[in-house]
Amino acid sequence: MKGVVTHRALAGGGLLLLALLGLIAAALTHGQISLTLGQAIRAVIDPAADPVASQIVAQIRMPRMLTGVLAGAGLGVAGVLMQALFRNPVADAWSLGLTAGGQLGVALAVAGAAFAGPAAVSFVSTFKGLDLTLGAAIGVSAAAALVLSLGRRLGTITLLVVGLMIWFTAQGLVSVILHFASRAGGRVFGGWNDGTFTGVTGADLPLLAIPILIGLAVAVAAGKPLTSLLLGETYARSLGADVGRLRWLVVGATVLMVAPITAWCGPVTFIGLIVPHFARAIAGTARIGPLLPLAALSGALLAVAADFVVHLPWDQHFLHLNAVLALVGAPVVILLLLFSPGMRGYR
Repeated sequence: MKGVVTHRALAGGGLLLLALLGLIAAALTHGQISLTLGQAIRAVIDPAADPVASQIVAQIRMPRMLTGVLAGAGLGVAGVLMQALFRNPVADAWSLGLTAGGQLGVALAVAGAAFAGPAAVSFVSTFKGLDLTLGAAIGVSAAAALVLSLGRRLGTITLLVVGLMIWFTAQGLVSVILHFASRAGGRVFGGWNDGTFTGVTGADLPLLAIPILIGLAVAVAAGKPLTSLLLGETYARSLGADVGRLRWLVVGATVLMVAPITAWCGPVTFIGLIVPHFARAIAGTARIGPLLPLAALSGALLAVAADFVVHLPWDQHFLHLNAVLALVGAPVVILLLLFSPGMRGYR
């Protein structure tokens, strides 16, 4: 049985990787200005040969595409961790209110920068990604600690309702905070709050990538004991797992991945919620180890695909990243609520 799962996971992972590479090639060559694949490759290898193509590929499309890969992979893996930790098929950073906590942290950072600076121009100039990341990390951590402290007392649906209430509370507090912030701060927050992969430059990518990669490494380390936790705390303890330490390890990994993504890209919805189900369907198992690479690839594929649709050469640009993700994610969530074995007992 284990060999069958391994073969399914390897085959599925290979197909996902091929699809992702194909989509990356399409994302680099298509947009308002179309390029051939050869032009895109030369723009990276020899920028001086075609400065215009080099600017389009190296400075605009490549950072946006790599941001989508990192954000999608991180959110997909964070979704696997959250659903395993809470044993809840519709748990993820967004549905449990962690992303809303990040929004609140960023709003506080914006308001703080606005009050600290003497003018809007200096405010914008001091508004750097590290400030946002720190604000988002504090907000996501606080929301995660709250959900973790409540999670053991609440059932599947009740926990989601609590996550929804955290979201509403955070949105209310954000509105109050922005009411007292400057207009420049409100505009900056409004642009960030749309959710997009376009705001990250090549120089910003290491700041986004490093915490996500550390979070992925922690997730891999926690994979085996987290699998035992799927069968209950007593079973996990009988195998030697320190359940309390494991919970905080998983939450720490989630914060490391979700906070920088929320800070740099805004609140990105649905990826962490639906991708773990794709990964389980491909692997044919709930074991965390095989799911992590499949969730990372599926999340990256979904994120880059949604961003690709947004940036096709439309006559008008009213499409937003979260709108495209909602068109895919909302029907999947409805199907889960109707047919998931984990939800049947609560209908």
